[in-house]
Amino acid sequence: MWKSCPEMVIKNAWMDRCIDKLFKLIYLILILTLNFSCVEKKSSKKEISESEFVSPSKTDTLKFTSGICSIFQDSKRNYWFGSHQEGVCLFDGKSFEYFTTNEGLSDNQIRSIQEDENGRIWFGTANGVSSYIEKIITNHTPIGYENPQSEWKKADNDLWFNAGNNAGVYRYDGQKLNYFAFPSPKIVNPDNPYFTTSLAEGKSEMLWIGTYAGIFGYNGDQFTVINDETLGLKKETGELHVRSILEDSKGRLWIGNNGIGVLLFDNDTVINFSEKNNLIHPTSARNGDISQQGTLEHIFAIEEDSDGNIWFGDRDTGAWKYDGKTITNYVIDKKLKSQMIWGIYEDQNKILLVAMANGGVYQFNGESFDKMF
Repeated sequence: MWKSCPEMVIKNAWMDRCIDKLFKLIYLILILTLNFSCVEKKSSKKEISESEFVSPSKTDTLKFTSGICSIFQDSKRNYWFGSHQEGVCLFDGKSFEYFTTNEGLSDNQIRSIQEDENGRIWFGTANGVSSYIEKIITNHTPIGYENPQSEWKKADNDLWFNAGNNAGVYRYDGQKLNYFAFPSPKIVNPDNPYFTTSLAEGKSEMLWIGTYAGIFGYNGDQFTVINDETLGLKKETGELHVRSILEDSKGRLWIGNNGIGVLLFDNDTVINFSEKNNLIHPTSARNGDISQQGTLEHIFAIEEDSDGNIWFGDRDTGAWKYDGKTITNYVIDKKLKSQMIWGIYEDQNKILLVAMANGGVYQFNGESFDKMF
C-alpha cells in the first residue's frame, strides 16, 4: 500500500490538472456561445425590421373584404389582386403579401395593374400612379397639368392609366408620366363627366378610352368621339354611362353601360346588343336602378377569352358568355350577397377569373365558377 501512495498522489495531481483544463475549456465554449447568440439575435432583429418595412403582412389566404377591382398575372407568373379600398396583394403561389399607402402606394383603390418591358409592375390608383420592382414602391408625378393642351402622342410600349377625377389620361412612355387632357367635346349630359372608367387596346393602333359620358378613340393621329349626341340617345331612351369597353379579335367594339346594356359597333353599324337579345326588362328605367334577374343592363367588365368567347360582368346578374350564337348566364356564388363583377381576366393557363365586388376571386371550370381565393 505504501508503495502505491506516491502513484496515487501523482495520478490525483494529473487528474486535477485535467479537470482544471476541462473547466477552462467549458467556460471558454460557454462565453463563445453567448457571444454568437447575441450576434445572431441582433442580425435577426435587423432582418425582421427590413422585411416589415417592405412586406408588412404575409398570410395564407386572400383577406380583402372591400372587393377586388383588378387581376393581373405577371411575367414571373405571380398573381396581383387590386382591391377597392385595401391596396394591392401579391400571390407568389405560396403566400399573400399586401401593400397599402403605409408602404408607399399613392392610394388604396387599385383600378388597373400592368407590367412594363423591364418587369416593373404598375398600379393605376384612384389618386395617381405607383410602380413596384425589387420590393421598392415608387409614386410617379405626372407632368402636363400646367399645359393641359399638350400634344397627344402614342407609341407601342406606352402604358395608359385613368387620371382620377380629371378629364383625361396618364401616359407612361418609358421615361416619364404625362397627363393628356381630352379634346373638349360638347357636354351633352352634365351628370356624366368625361372621367376615365376603362381603357382598351384595339386594332390599327387604336386606343379606346371609356368615360362616363362617352368614348374616345385615339390612333396616334386623330380622335374618334362616341357620345349621346353622335348616337342620338336621349334621357327618355337611356343615356350613356360607360363602365367598360373592349375591342375584340374581330375588330368589333363592345361598350358596357350602367343602365342601357351593351352596345356593339360592327362594320360601322351600332346595335344595342342587350336589347336585341331581350336582355333589357320591359319596365327597366334604363338608369342605375337595380335590375331583375335575366337582364344584362349594368356591365362593369368585358373580356374576350382565348376561344373567342365574349364575357360580360354584370352589376346585378353575374357573368354572361357569348360564343357567337348563344348567350349563357352564370350565377357566380349563391352564397354571396351580391353577384356584382368588377373585373374579368384570363391568365396564362387560359383560366378565366372574375373579381367580385363582394370579395374573392372565382375561376371558371367550364360549367360553373369555383372560388379560387
